[in-house]
Amino acid sequence: MKYVLVIGDGMADFPVKELGDKTPLQTANKPVIDSLAKKGVVKEVKTVPDGVAPGSDTAILNIFGYDPRKYYTGRSPLEAAGSGVKMVQGNVSFRCNLAAVTENGDNYTEQTMLSHSGGAIDGQDAKQLMYELLSTPSFKAILEKYGMSFTVNPSYRHIAVLATGSSNVETTPPHDILTRPIKGYLPKGDGENMLREIMAESWKILKTLPINNERRANGKMPANSLWFWGQGSAVVLSSFEEKYGHFGDAITAVPLVAGIADLAGLKHTEVAGATGEIDTNYQGKVDTALKALESSDFAAIHVEAPDECGHAGNAEEKVKAIELIDGKVFAPLLAGLEKLGDYRILFLSDHYTPIITRTHDGTPVPFMLYDSRKDTGNGLPYTEEAAKLDGERLEEGSELMSLLFAE
Repeated sequence: MKYVLVIGDGMADFPVKELGDKTPLQTANKPVIDSLAKKGVVKEVKTVPDGVAPGSDTAILNIFGYDPRKYYTGRSPLEAAGSGVKMVQGNVSFRCNLAAVTENGDNYTEQTMLSHSGGAIDGQDAKQLMYELLSTPSFKAILEKYGMSFTVNPSYRHIAVLATGSSNVETTPPHDILTRPIKGYLPKGDGENMLREIMAESWKILKTLPINNERRANGKMPANSLWFWGQGSAVVLSSFEEKYGHFGDAITAVPLVAGIADLAGLKHTEVAGATGEIDTNYQGKVDTALKALESSDFAAIHVEAPDECGHAGNAEEKVKAIELIDGKVFAPLLAGLEKLGDYRILFLSDHYTPIITRTHDGTPVPFMLYDSRKDTGNGLPYTEEAAKLDGERLEEGSELMSLLFAE
């Protein structure tokens, strides 16, 4: 038996006016996914426990079976692990976005958040900007003063680590404050002056660099500010294999998911051309998963694109992202699985990323569980509405893996 988890990040949504008061899942043409749903089980699951901030960090940790109320110390330590950073006791890490803010005047604190992803900057440009920033003498001097180091990733997502410090500081995810003045959301608490100084200096330097001049000339937002958030201390997860008796590979372009896999003792195989955007290498992800399933019994495929479309407030692109999951993930995945024998698939959105709010929401999400040996006669598609029909909800998202592996 083969077991596959597929996460369409941020797919779930509320009805959207421009889609005729339907959700993107209801609007999308997804014949392969819906054919499985009609033969499987479609229900709701609470992936984000009460009192826990909604996000891919808490939700995906929960989906993999690690209750965030017990294991979560912050987003950044998970991403640090996925970026190859080995944290030790006393270290504090931060997720550091290469963001886009306005450039009105000379006072950084008076700017407005435009994009959490630096205007969807591509990986190579993001890396070059970061390397140029980190090599600037004035910036290097600040980092040396505070004992901070950076790990650069091929995207807008980067990791900063303090050798010693405190995580007792209030920070705000940049995707939560799009179009808002940043003044009220700058770091507050232990180390706030350090973080604010680094952010302001990054803005001063980044906005002058050639890549950002080119981006402005081409009508794009400049990726002109570092933004710290998601801080936390080192985290330890129990072994996934010992917990469930199954082992495999997690395929993703996002350091967060790679980090969860690494900390849980799962493999994480990088896929060339996997971007975390709508133009990701879908076929490469599927091929990697199927290759892993030749020698193990579990594979997880994470697709970030719907979440990015939700943050952008782009309903049509979110529909397209879901349709790409259907045609470019599920269609070839099923063709490959049929050659490997019996299989079970768990498919879900980790959380809502509503078009109307452009940020994460902890509303229970629909999940679909399909077993190739059974036809439940369910007859329902995979949508938020269908998941509510029987009135049954899985209240603990950390139980999903046990459902997938149940015989």
